[in-house]
Amino acid sequence: MRARIYKPSRNAMQSGEARTREWVLEFERESGAELDPLMGWTAGRDTRTQLRLRFPERKAAEDYARAHGIAYVVLPSHARRHVVRANGYADNYLPGRRFPWTH
Repeated sequence: MRARIYKPSRNAMQSGEARTREWVLEFERESGAELDPLMGWTAGRDTRTQLRLRFPERKAAEDYARAHGIAYVVLPSHARRHVVRANGYADNYLPGRRFPWTH
């Protein structure tokens, strides 16, 4: 039983940082996926791959893995660079705007 500990990146469809501040412990698949002959879906008997544990800090996830005898790998997190544009779209709605917004 082996697990990955990582900090999830944001979804391509989301602009905020929801669910990206916590660390995730996720189990890797031990056996290969099986192919269902009727529908063609992939299936497996390992139910641990469906389990995802969330922790507020990396150390808490590592402590949990050590306490339960789980071999783990920590993947590095990628810091998100914030983009702030001068005179961007949000500036149209500032309360202290000097000129009225028109088309």
